[in-house]
Amino acid sequence: MVVPHTHWDREWYLPFQRFRVGLVRVLDEVLDAMAADPAYRFTMDGQLAAVEDYLEIRPDRRGDVARFVAGGRLAVGPWLILADEFLCAGETLLRNLEYGMRGAAALGGPMPVGYLPDQFGHCAQMPQILALAGLRRACLWRGVPAHVDRDAFDWTGADGTTIRTTYLPGGYGNAFGLFTGPAEGMPDRVAAFVSTAEGWASGGTLLAMYGADHSAPARDITASGLRVATLAEALTTGEATDEEAPRVVGELRSHARANILPGVISARVPIKQAMARAERVLTRYAEPLSALWRPGDSACARLIDMAWRSVIACSGHDSVTGCGSDETAQQVAARIAEAGQTAQAVVDLVAASLAEAAPKGALVVVNPSPFERTGLVLADLPEERASLVDASNRPVPAQRLEHAATLLDETVMDDLSRLLGRVHERELYGHEIVSWHAGDGVFTVTVSRHASGAYAYEDLRRAVMAAGPGPWVVRTVAEPVVTVAALVTVPPLGRAVLTARPPAPRPPAPVAHALRTDAYGFEPVLDNGLLRVRVAGDGTLSLCGADGTEVHGVGRIVHGGDAGDTYNHAPPPDDRLSDRPSRVVVEEICSGPLTGAYEITRVYDWPVGLGSDGEGEGEGDETVRTAVTTRVELRAGEPFARCEITMDVRCRDHRVRWHAPLPRAADGSYAEGQFAVVRRGLTAEGGGGERPIPTFPAESFAAAGGLAVLLDHVTEYEIVRDEIGGDEIGGDEIGGDGRELALTLVRSVGYLSRNRNPYRDEPAGPEVPTPAAQCQGPLTVRFAVLPYAGEWHEAGLPRLAEEFRHDLLAVPGTRPAGPGDADGNGPGGGGRVAISGDGVVMAALRERGGRLEVRLVAEDPTATEAVVRGDFTAAWTADVLGSPLSPLEVSREEVAPGEVVPDGVVPDGVVSGGMVLDGVVLDGVVADGTVPGGVVPGGVLPAELLADDGTDGPGPAGSPGSSGSPESSWPSESSEPGGSWRTVRVPLRPFEIATVHLSRLREPDARPAWRP
Repeated sequence: MVVPHTHWDREWYLPFQRFRVGLVRVLDEVLDAMAADPAYRFTMDGQLAAVEDYLEIRPDRRGDVARFVAGGRLAVGPWLILADEFLCAGETLLRNLEYGMRGAAALGGPMPVGYLPDQFGHCAQMPQILALAGLRRACLWRGVPAHVDRDAFDWTGADGTTIRTTYLPGGYGNAFGLFTGPAEGMPDRVAAFVSTAEGWASGGTLLAMYGADHSAPARDITASGLRVATLAEALTTGEATDEEAPRVVGELRSHARANILPGVISARVPIKQAMARAERVLTRYAEPLSALWRPGDSACARLIDMAWRSVIACSGHDSVTGCGSDETAQQVAARIAEAGQTAQAVVDLVAASLAEAAPKGALVVVNPSPFERTGLVLADLPEERASLVDASNRPVPAQRLEHAATLLDETVMDDLSRLLGRVHERELYGHEIVSWHAGDGVFTVTVSRHASGAYAYEDLRRAVMAAGPGPWVVRTVAEPVVTVAALVTVPPLGRAVLTARPPAPRPPAPVAHALRTDAYGFEPVLDNGLLRVRVAGDGTLSLCGADGTEVHGVGRIVHGGDAGDTYNHAPPPDDRLSDRPSRVVVEEICSGPLTGAYEITRVYDWPVGLGSDGEGEGEGDETVRTAVTTRVELRAGEPFARCEITMDVRCRDHRVRWHAPLPRAADGSYAEGQFAVVRRGLTAEGGGGERPIPTFPAESFAAAGGLAVLLDHVTEYEIVRDEIGGDEIGGDEIGGDGRELALTLVRSVGYLSRNRNPYRDEPAGPEVPTPAAQCQGPLTVRFAVLPYAGEWHEAGLPRLAEEFRHDLLAVPGTRPAGPGDADGNGPGGGGRVAISGDGVVMAALRERGGRLEVRLVAEDPTATEAVVRGDFTAAWTADVLGSPLSPLEVSREEVAPGEVVPDGVVPDGVVSGGMVLDGVVLDGVVADGTVPGGVVPGGVLPAELLADDGTDGPGPAGSPGSSGSPESSWPSESSEPGGSWRTVRVPLRPFEIATVHLSRLREPDARPAWRP
């Protein structure tokens, strides 16, 4: 059965708009052929974006497209973009599918096949992602392992979901030559195709994929006598019923059947970093915070939609991968940056709302995580008010870091009125004017970052006019400001309001796992009781965990050549790896109970680059002196050391990796990414046309042999052997022996694809020079490292990665001070949702149709349960498109013995069996539902307390208010009165993804109809 199709790279060796010109020509031909021949069929390559790109240029043909899609002759979707499945977050893959299916539905319906023709391997959760969208069939090419010996197999995802998958032997253009050549040769060409395809056939239909990149099939194919069909028609005709189909479990990253081009993971690292930042701001700050604090805000909703479309567009398999031309990469980087800025604009709107609800001098700290967090934030405080208290007037642990400059400007003016030209109402040099003074030829203006007290521009103008003729020395002086690190506890998805106070002679606030001071100070050491970090003389680190796990020599910088391209790393034949610095300098940056840091500078002499043939060092033995600076920081309460590595990349054709020995030998590794934690061996399966080097991607962490790294962007890693031997490092790294972990910091190459790549048989694309892919210039890479005992889940790596990757958000208050502010009163801090459960991760939270949608993932190898608490009355699971699947039982909140109650509030206002007085359960009822200190030592079972008007008693702080207000929850859809918290429990299989909708409904019949 012939499937006419095209694979359209939206951008690759040419930028987007230049490829789009060809797209218009191709789809013009296709639509004309379909209009002229009712038997003609055509399948797009699984992505709707190309159709949308076409309709932007040819809007008059939307009717033709919709008619052919609705008639089943033109197959579009289900994706918006053919994304690289390892270089974007799992949530981006789900939104990609959501946008694609919704857009295709508007044109007549999406293709009911998870078509993945050209991605460079496939992630372990793809079967579940497709199934959540109602797609039970996949079709793909790359990554299929050698034991699959036919064109269909059962693919089982990380959670156990299994879908029937069609494999395309020979690729998505396996019948491209069928219709080339003279007509009389057609029988011979068909016979040759059948001879090849029959060996793979698992059913009665042979799938002939007639098409290629950026081209349209011949218009007369229906005259050949062969049956023409869309991909969906072909896969449902003569489908195999073989119960013994091969089974593949997990990700598809085998090199056995086709190239998977693993070097794209480390090509153009700055693009990968920017993508991760944009996804994080959008998914974990803009969406959830706007849903909780500015519900119903149409501006936020529109900005979020714009950001998602840009992020999804940039996730393309020739976009975020960095394997396109420099022009393409520049445009991708610009679009990613714009997506991040758009998402940040939403965060700014929410921050402004929160700031307006807190007085000047206060600091609002927001927790993006669904569980209580205690973490550091930085604050610039006036010297005379350099301590902080919380809303209950309790001191907040703080550590002074540095003082800001006080003299901002000094200028001599003959005409003092020039000063007024610098003043914008109250603003001067980004500060606010506090006061001014004239005397002895000096006019001094005192400013503050957040001024308080009365001010009038007219008073300043009069003082300037009265000062008389010059010359005047005009000084702008800032009030003394000190930067402090504050250790703040914030409720789940909520906020804490801190107020600056004059330092008081009181004992310091207690700090759990504070940093200890070395009484002798002979060596650079950081120690908080959970982790001890010592800086060695060669600049590496020694780590010792609280469980006794110890490792030395962490953080070697290893440099080697790269004669490959953006698709595949390949060392030059005479590669000389080096890891020894010529100079090491260690400097203490800060020291205190909350944070300590050292800066380690190592200087290396690296080859300037390879020769023009890529097979030797260029320009003689010329080297480039490169300083690599590592800032290692340890914070109170954290069992991991934060590392920030910076360098000015000036070499070419090289790879720089960070190495760390493993505490114990490992026979494999674990890496988190795309909603799963995948186990990988020490080797990669080969057999195809490229060298199967075992470098792999990891999104939030990679772990092996008792050592884990927490990552802030998708990073290439490898488990290798300890390569130190003699004076140099050497040997073949492929396979390793489980002794060392290597992270790629940067990989610099000069070609999109080399015609002769030592690690690949054939070109992966045109040999286009890509000087910008050398990634020269400043580079900063951030991650954290920790030793651990036991298994990855026993060490709580998903939770630690959540805390490392998602900083608390600090916002200075802007509301003019008023009565009560001096007592530390501020807006309540309670969020609307809290989530708990072993290994349970919140992937996303957003407002959808007036409800809250929460995406939960069980990143745990055993079955678990997600416990969702919040101000809702109904809950149900939903699919990718938001359609309800099944209801969930909602119960009243219970408070267990000793449980900390959010914001000190008993959710239903009543303590059965006793009054809470100073945290002790006595007998009686809590009149206002408040528990002093927020602790119920004896335990309670709340019952319902009705107010005088018959409504529920008060719920958590921050109960629903007007739309867009910092006090509001999501809009109540005829909400049930009151704010009592409820609980829903969601059982989860290992690595199951669950989408839960939370609503506040009054009438039972207002609930959605459950989908069978």
